[in-house]
Amino acid sequence: MANQIGDFFEANPDAEEAQREIASHLKKFWNSVMINSLVSHVQQHQGQGLHPQVIAAVQQYVKLS
Repeated sequence: MANQIGDFFEANPDAEEAQREIASHLKKFWNSVMINSLVSHVQQHQGQGLHPQVIAAVQQYVKLS
């Protein structure tokens, strides 16, 4: 699901804005368990298998709660 979000926001030519939008989407529509799982995956496995914009968004704008 995170990769689909990354694919959607990839159309935005401003990578930083796309990352903020991805983070905003995650915070609005994902529950804390899902977000924490995603953040942990990025921290522990460098986001292996995730869209690069999703990894960047998590690293920059999403924190464990």
